[in-house]
Order: sequence, then structure tokens, then C-alpha cells
Amino acid sequence: MSSSENFDYFVVFAEMRTGSNFLEANLNAYDGLSCHGEAFNPHFIGYPNRSDLLGVSQSMREADPARLIDVIKSEPGVLGGFRYFHDHDPRVLDLMLEDPRCAKIILTRNPLDSYVSRKIAQATGQWKLTNVKRRKEAKAEFDPTEFAFHVTALQEFQVTLLNRLQSSGQTAFYIAYEDLQNLGVMNGLARWLGVTQQLDALDETLKPQNPAPVLSKVSNPEMVQQALMSMDSFNLTRTPNFEPRRGPAVPSYVAGRQVPMLYLPIRGGPEAEVVQWMATVEKSEPDQLPTGMNQKQLREWKLSHAGFRSFTVLRHPLARAHAVFCRRILSTGESSYGPIRNTLRRQFKLDLPADGPGAGYSQSRHREAFAGFLTFLKANLVGQTSVRVDPEWASQSQILAGFAEVGSPDLVLRETELATELPALARRLGAQSTAPVPQTVPDMPYGLEAIYDAELEKLAASVYQRDYLAFGFEAWKP
Repeated sequence: MSSSENFDYFVVFAEMRTGSNFLEANLNAYDGLSCHGEAFNPHFIGYPNRSDLLGVSQSMREADPARLIDVIKSEPGVLGGFRYFHDHDPRVLDLMLEDPRCAKIILTRNPLDSYVSRKIAQATGQWKLTNVKRRKEAKAEFDPTEFAFHVTALQEFQVTLLNRLQSSGQTAFYIAYEDLQNLGVMNGLARWLGVTQQLDALDETLKPQNPAPVLSKVSNPEMVQQALMSMDSFNLTRTPNFEPRRGPAVPSYVAGRQVPMLYLPIRGGPEAEVVQWMATVEKSEPDQLPTGMNQKQLREWKLSHAGFRSFTVLRHPLARAHAVFCRRILSTGESSYGPIRNTLRRQFKLDLPADGPGAGYSQSRHREAFAGFLTFLKANLVGQTSVRVDPEWASQSQILAGFAEVGSPDLVLRETELATELPALARRLGAQSTAPVPQTVPDMPYGLEAIYDAELEKLAASVYQRDYLAFGFEAWKP
């Protein structure tokens, strides 16, 4: 039985050259703990040149990885565990992260230090040091591209761990490389794992292999400094994203009956025009096309339409916001968002005609009202208003991310290229008709071309930074 009331086993999330061997040696110094190396390393089981771990062979582990976890959990008298790196067997990652009875220890080290340490170990062939007299020396050759991949892999894995633990309401015991020499931290970890024994001293078997400053351990330190200067260590240039995550919105998908095409609409875009084109290609009416599907029905459609192509259509963010403003906010008709319209008039002081635009509604008034709507969107998309982030004006990049839950579209088209791209798609799918795409219905009462200026473009770019960056949108052109 395990020695812990809270946990059945533990995992040390670490990477090569982060001090995980030293941590394991100290964990094994406690009577109630037993760490079994890299149990899920795809190239060996536990340790190099071992044929099995607790009676489980590597082939048995490959056939059923959960079996090895069960064996470690049932190890009598101790709380068992192992070390897990980002490139170890991915099949057990979900098992561990979803199990609150699995204690998570997260060991981190400065990525430059771990990278240089690994390069030196590769050059010398010395991965552990127990006798300082046998220490081998070498200088690492710093490769900026290789280092960038190294940092990216580590950061992505750390973010995965953090988000998964947050979403499941769990916490982990974090240890930095520098904490490994702290007896108090090590004893605190043991208590957290449920072990009452306390060590009087740390294991001294393993020695630090390369204690010198990092720049003295590389043959090209100037390249290190140059590479670090170009890295955004604090992610200062990122575009923050506070929008709510969006689901795939499968019921909105529109499919062909005879022609194997699947349209994933982005709200606020040329939906009606694309659906009308699909109906013309199918020689049917728009309301006869399959839509309103659930995920099971979508899978069935895909299975029955081998070779299908899925697509979506991007609209320029400024044009999309203006179209939505005219149809949903300015108008008082059936398509209007009445409650939101009233809130924008009352709380955000948008100069919207109470009964909709009439004869006295001027072009300049329209421009100012639209600019006010863009200002509202800027606050709305970062969660600073009580109004919902509607799919009609949510970032197109966020909507595409939602599609990915059931399958990203394999064609992402621009509205400006539909006249050539959609007929070409129909031809590739063997359709007999290559009908032209209907003209987009003009915005009323004024088109964007009537009010467009550089200030509106700048405002739209600040609202939809992620879309401009992700899709390379340039200034809108009539």
C-alpha cells in the first residue's frame, strides 16, 4: 500500500539536464518513496539496459502503458513514481493529468543552462558525474535555431501542464533547479507527498558537472548573446486574447448533397451569398441544403461523402464590423439585436436613431456611430463590458480555433477571391455547374466606401489585432 493518504503515485515532470537524476536520488533516500527513472521513455524502460520495471517488460508496456502505472501504484509499502519528459509516451499523459490521486512534481531549469548542459553531455558522453576526478570537459557549440526549437518545446509543454491542472482544479509542487540543493525544500516535498521522515542531509553521490557561468561553457558566446537579444523572453509582443473560447458551431455548417463540399460559416461574413452559390451548384434551393447537423450527423455526412472539401471565408475585419453594425445595430428590423442596440444607445452613448435611420440620417452621423461601435467592440472583445461577445463580431481567428475541435477547414478563402476560388473548387469536385458567386448585398444606408478613412482603419486594427496579424490583412480597399 502507498504511504500517502492523498496520492496513489507521483510523477516528476522534467526534461533532460534539469537535475532530475539528482531529484530522484534524493526522493529514493526516503523510506516511503520509490522513483523508477524514466518509466515511459520510448527507447527504454526506467533506465538504459534494463529489461523490465517491476516485472513489466518494455513490450508489455508498449502494448498497455496503463498496466505499468497500475503496477507502480500497487508497489507495497511505498509511494511509487517516475520521471516524465515532454517526449515520453503521450498515451499516459492524460491518465496522469486527469487523476487527482497522481501527485505532480514539476522541475524546471533555465532553458539556456539545460541546453548548454545537454550539448556538453553529448560532446563528452558523460551524462552523470559521481567522481569529480573523472569529469570530462568540452565546450558547447551554440546553434540558435536548435535552441529556439528547444525553448519552444519546453514552453509549450509547461503551458500544457499549467492549463490542464488549472482546468481540473489541481495543483503541483514546483521545484526550480536551484532548489535541489535546499534540504528544507526537499523535506517539504516529502511531507507534501505524505512521508513523515525527514532527511538530515542531501544525497552527495551525484555532482554538478558544469558549475561555471553559462557563457564560459560555449565556444561561440557572442552568438548566444545575439540570439537572446532577438528572443521575446517575456512574450511582450504577443497580442493578448481575452475572448471566450468558441465551440465548433457544427449546426451552422452547410453541406452539399451531391457535391462533396462543406461550408463552415464565419458569422458576419458573406454567408447568404456562399450558401446561394452552393445551392446553384447543387441545382437546389438554399433551404434544401443539409444544415443544423449535430456532431454525429456531421460524421455520418463525412463518411458518406469521401473526398469532400471543407472551406470557410474570411472577410476584412473593417468590412465585417461595418456589415454587422448596419444589419444588427443600426437597423431596427427583424435582424436587429434590439436589447444590445438599446444598451449601446443608453450606456455607450452611440448616436443611433431610435426608430432606425431615416431621411435625416447623414453620412457623417453614420461614420461617428460606426466609430463608436468599433470603440465598443474594442472593450467588448477584451471582456470589459457586460454585453456578450457575439459570433457576428468575435475575432475570426477565435472562430477558426473553435472549428478545430471537430476539424479545421482545409480551405480558408478571402471574400475578395471568391469569384475565382469557388468555381475552381466546384470544378475540382466534379460539379457540372460552376455558377458565379452572387454579389454581396450592399450595406445600408451607406456603404463602407462612403465613410472610410485611415482613422477607421486604425481603430479596426486595434480591435482585431489578432486577425490582422494572423491573416495579414492590409488596409481595406473598396
